[in-house]
Amino acid sequence: MKSNTKRVVIGLSGGVDSSVAAYILKQQGYDVVALFMKNWHDTTGVLKADCPWLDDKFDAEAVARKLNIPFHFVDLSEHYKKRVVDYMFSEYEKGRTPNPDILCNREIKFDVFMENAFKLGADYVATGHFCQKKETLINGQLVYSLLAGSDPNKDQSYFLCQLSQKQLEKVLFPIGNLHKSEVRKIATELNLVTANKKDSQGICFVGKVDLPVFLQQKLSLKKGDVFLVPADAKIFERNWEKALHNPDDDTLLKLSYSFPFNSEQFKKIGEHNGAHFYTVGQRKGLNIGGFAEPLFVLGTDVQTNQIFMGMGNKHPGLFRKVLKINNNEIHWIRDDYKLDIDQDRDLKVRIRYRQPLQDAILMQRKNGLFILFDDYQRGITPGQFAAWYKKNELIGSGVIHE
Repeated sequence: MKSNTKRVVIGLSGGVDSSVAAYILKQQGYDVVALFMKNWHDTTGVLKADCPWLDDKFDAEAVARKLNIPFHFVDLSEHYKKRVVDYMFSEYEKGRTPNPDILCNREIKFDVFMENAFKLGADYVATGHFCQKKETLINGQLVYSLLAGSDPNKDQSYFLCQLSQKQLEKVLFPIGNLHKSEVRKIATELNLVTANKKDSQGICFVGKVDLPVFLQQKLSLKKGDVFLVPADAKIFERNWEKALHNPDDDTLLKLSYSFPFNSEQFKKIGEHNGAHFYTVGQRKGLNIGGFAEPLFVLGTDVQTNQIFMGMGNKHPGLFRKVLKINNNEIHWIRDDYKLDIDQDRDLKVRIRYRQPLQDAILMQRKNGLFILFDDYQRGITPGQFAAWYKKNELIGSGVIHE
């Protein structure tokens, strides 16, 4: 007689979150199977003893034995290199700063990994992400919502901002309604080997890296000039309030771009090893001293291989209110919330993980989606993702344009 028990394949990473997620699923009566994925093994640029995949595998196996669930292993290194790491190199080469964690979720954990899970007979795939899912019947069709996790300090919905309805349909988030302290407590009570293990840091499945060294695998060193942009430079003389009052398409486009730096206007203060190694808002790594306040990267130009910096963390070049997302890089998790041309909507937006949600207006125009923030945003960075929320539901995202 065939069992009615649903099989859930969980991505057991060797961390505490997925360990407790596996336990909860078993307590809920699912047929739980653990699947550990190897995604990266090249140690070039990886800081010593950080995120060794083999140690994670041993920990995951130990948890699976403790919970008495089957353990499987899959090597997705080739897929990860092509779909995440090569994308990283390509974006940095263009002068953009990518978010590999978001790409890893879209391209690996909820795509190639899911395919392998289904080969093991999975009805659902589960992860240890701090987020939640809700099902709603709309016009006779089930619609899946991605909700923030209950723990405001650990909400990871931002990292899943590129997921689709098809992916959400088959995924479970067992710890999304818990706080991190509760997860640690459960793991301790179960005496799991991962109970006190530190959370992983750095690039998804690669670990904490010396980024310039890591990028030098594909991007060569190239000497260039560094220029100092004064805070009172004329390029910052813009009447934002007037410009943002019913702006036309041309005004939106102008305000969405970082300031048009021109090296002829500014003083050279040093040299660097490649503009593609640096990002907006960066402070460390250039080793240029002798100034009254710390220097921050305001902009880079990979075409001319130049970097522009400003003095002080309140420099006007670090702040703006408008960003643009190209039409081909807009993603809606909920198509029923999709904006039509010339339609506007008040939503909450974040442009980086753990940033408090910001009040903003999304404005869909023929030449792209523009986001107008109520307050100035520091370090709007091309290549990063902006994610927009309706209350605590993440409904869409997109890649920030230049």
